[in-house]
Amino acid sequence: MTLRVVEWSTGTVGRHAIAGIDAHPELELVGVWVSDPAKVGKDAGRLAGLDRDLGVLATDDADALLALAPDAIVHTAMTDDRVMEAIDDLTRFVKAGVDVVSSGPVILQFPYGVLPQELITPIEEAAVAGGASLHVNGIDPGFANDVLPLSMTSLSQSIDEVRCMEIADYSTYYQPVVMTQLFGFGQPMDFQAVLAAPGVLSLGWGSVVRQVAAGLGLTLDEPLVERVERVPADRDYSTVSVEIAEGTLAAMRFEIAGQVNGVDRVVLEHYTRTHPDQCPQWPRPDHGDGCYRIEVRGEPEMTVEFSHHGRDGDHNVSGMIVTAMRLVNSVPAVVAAKPGIVTALDMPLVTGRGLVTE
Repeated sequence: MTLRVVEWSTGTVGRHAIAGIDAHPELELVGVWVSDPAKVGKDAGRLAGLDRDLGVLATDDADALLALAPDAIVHTAMTDDRVMEAIDDLTRFVKAGVDVVSSGPVILQFPYGVLPQELITPIEEAAVAGGASLHVNGIDPGFANDVLPLSMTSLSQSIDEVRCMEIADYSTYYQPVVMTQLFGFGQPMDFQAVLAAPGVLSLGWGSVVRQVAAGLGLTLDEPLVERVERVPADRDYSTVSVEIAEGTLAAMRFEIAGQVNGVDRVVLEHYTRTHPDQCPQWPRPDHGDGCYRIEVRGEPEMTVEFSHHGRDGDHNVSGMIVTAMRLVNSVPAVVAAKPGIVTALDMPLVTGRGLVTE
């Protein structure tokens, strides 16, 4: 059965989702939503950079798209700076009976213990009322720190700690709001970036720690532990999102640790550079300029490094692709899932079925 899909946004992730939906043998693109008036009326294929028409024109009319009664929405709109508005959008979709896979808000990847139950209940009730499912995922938070580490732990005899790491150079990552306002890159060292505020890291990535803990049957101490290191630029740097002057913020390392009896048991860790020469004392990818590294400490000791890059060699571009495709390839499983919020712990094995080039 072919599933009729609407793509919600055509930005850095959405354009790749359009290409992925078009390539997927079980999916049919029937609508595209855009926020930019200049994109209204343009063909989805052109917006996705496919250099061909797909016969689907972009619109900013949300009601018209829901009136199509699609089987699913692939939602990749920017949510970092509009979390509550995005939750309202997703709630509306599932209440209308449309299954949703979304790249955000990442707090919904595993909201339990992260969001107050009074915020979770309306989403769950709307989904049940509409007979629809909601799955928020991607690559991080997502596959690189939910499915991958939990799969590795199936090989363990005993576990002391699970550590999920992103090690990346963000110089080619085009997200000006994320780079300047959330991280604070290019800003004075005393600038109050969003991620520097106490508790924000736990809201953004605590879902990862809590989901891995749930998969391992752990009851964590409260609250989660946050550790942050911020490094100023030793010279001027240029990125695609922001110019970084000497002395302003250029690199950041943070951890969110889930502890049991005061001992770290599940840790999410990010090493974020804006140039590969920065912070030589920090870990580096074995290959390229970005990777995810999972360490399971115990018996046996295990490490897996997951790296990716596009055909042009850029890991930030491929990061958008893998985020989009984790969502697109999950659509059939989410449509088949029971109504409600669906986490990685609820999902069957998702593969690239039908995508092998003939």
